[in-house]
Amino acid sequence: MESLVQWFTYHLGSVLSGEVVIFIISMIPILELRGGLLAASPALLDVPILTAIPLCILGNILPIPFILLLINHILEWMKTVSVFRPVALWLERKAMSKKDSIEKYEFWGLVLFVGIPLPGTGAWTGALIASLLRIRFQKAFVAIFLGIIIATVIMSVLSYGVLGVLFG
Repeated sequence: MESLVQWFTYHLGSVLSGEVVIFIISMIPILELRGGLLAASPALLDVPILTAIPLCILGNILPIPFILLLINHILEWMKTVSVFRPVALWLERKAMSKKDSIEKYEFWGLVLFVGIPLPGTGAWTGALIASLLRIRFQKAFVAIFLGIIIATVIMSVLSYGVLGVLFG
């Protein structure tokens, strides 16, 4: 993930402001808020924390309603097109392989799944799993938002605390 964040900051940072770069990074699957806050840190773009946090939260939460409302329809359509069928099936398998904690604890499982910044977790995957498990939109959205807040606290400490000390 760090090399992707560096790639985006290098290539976009010369054309766009740091604020726009971290907003874009926060919307990208895999990178999400975690990548946005890493890019915003003193080690890379040095965007002030009070500017970075709302931009990264907004960038990360923006695609979530669309995923929750549309992903099942998109996956069903993809399965009908032979070229996209393997991708749709892979996405479903990948997401459902991570469903245990969410299925068992539903709301709080989804909060923690999104909030603990580990590889393969995050708002995008959480929204995909919530949608596949047919968790109600409002419940899933609130859980994902709370997870993003938890991830924000953790990543702010890492990006601005640890990296700030090292590079600030």
